[in-house]
Amino acid sequence: MTVSVRFAPSPTGFLHVGNARTALVNWLFARRHGGRFLLRLDDTDLERSEARFADGIFEDLAWLGLDHDRFERQSDRLAAYRAAFDRLHAAGRVYACYETPDELALKRKVQLARHQPPVYDRAGLRLSAAQHAAFAAEGRRPHWRFRLDDGSVGWDDIVHGPLAFDGAKLGDPVILRADGQPIYTFASVVDDLEMGISHVIRGDDHISNTPVHIQIYQALGGDPAGLAFAHLALLAGGQGEKLSKRQGSLSLRSLRDEGVEAMAVAALLARLGTADPVEPATDLARIVDGFDLARFGRSPPHFELPELWQVNAKVLHLLPFAAVSDRLAAVAPGADADFWEAIRPNLERLADAAGWWQVCRGPLAPVIDEPDFAAAVAALLPPEPWDGESWRAWTLAIQAATGRKGKALFQPLRRALTARDHGPEMRNLLPLIGRERVLRRLAGETA
Repeated sequence: MTVSVRFAPSPTGFLHVGNARTALVNWLFARRHGGRFLLRLDDTDLERSEARFADGIFEDLAWLGLDHDRFERQSDRLAAYRAAFDRLHAAGRVYACYETPDELALKRKVQLARHQPPVYDRAGLRLSAAQHAAFAAEGRRPHWRFRLDDGSVGWDDIVHGPLAFDGAKLGDPVILRADGQPIYTFASVVDDLEMGISHVIRGDDHISNTPVHIQIYQALGGDPAGLAFAHLALLAGGQGEKLSKRQGSLSLRSLRDEGVEAMAVAALLARLGTADPVEPATDLARIVDGFDLARFGRSPPHFELPELWQVNAKVLHLLPFAAVSDRLAAVAPGADADFWEAIRPNLERLADAAGWWQVCRGPLAPVIDEPDFAAAVAALLPPEPWDGESWRAWTLAIQAATGRKGKALFQPLRRALTARDHGPEMRNLLPLIGRERVLRRLAGETA
């Protein structure tokens, strides 16, 4: 069987890390098994769907490096949904209902008061022809429900193991609104069947939709045995809060704007929810090689920003100059591979390189703690050209002349040349700063 998966976001908001995790897991699963990754916009909610959100989805997935093998819009497939509905209608699996939202809410309230499950009572299924005509005369347009079969509906979930629901306790779902628009559940089943989806990998908030999915799939001629499900525990924020597209919770675009690396997001999300340690990676191929869907557990994992920044730093420390040169030029114009190799072990985000470029190219106001010491070490400064051994030669000469060593020797030099207490190895920074600039800073000049 060819593995075929889909990521089907609604363009009603920008993607957050929870959405990105679903997309990433689907993509990794497809690539791990040599399969297809389909991107499908579930945009039948015309009131809330916006072009800017659709554009944002494309941008976010491209930033993460998640390419797709096929693209579809549900708004382009309304004829397919109508044809599927007509087949279900001909088979007697759908029926018209006329209750208003307020009437349905009242029914649920009464059922709950009687300690009954709040499921639809199939009143629409018992309407006579005269009653249908009366509703039509009032100008009411029906919504349509799918009639579920009673009995157990089960599947072996890749994450949760064996699951089963009693069809009689689920309630017949609405599949077509009164305005003729298909409901998400119905449209998704039609798409999954016609597009050859083999594995439905999504959040576990959809577990209760799956029995409906299976029955509609079967009613349309599909074989449920050829469709696998994996329901991932939903990602929560650092305090356990629910993530929301409409609230902009941890959106990918906000993380991108803050300087987070795409590979840091991918590396963290690929392991959240598993017992495996997060391993920084510089490309998706490495993550694909170690990916196993069966490793995901059932407990909701928390997405912690401090952990993301830790992974972000580790990713930056691995990236070669060629992978960052274009972006590095924006914060450190003129920076070369030597500069990148020198400062990358001290970066949390790429924008931090700007501060180290200032150290290397100035102007920088030095911190001179001991003017006499600074003057003495200036006289011992070796001539250029400098390389990675020049720092050692200089500091050995200073030690021999002054008797200083350790912190008493190195700290005043670092503060004079970088105006900082910590940072990259001075053996790497010294050639980048240059002899003329070093002498001026030791003299207390801004250079």
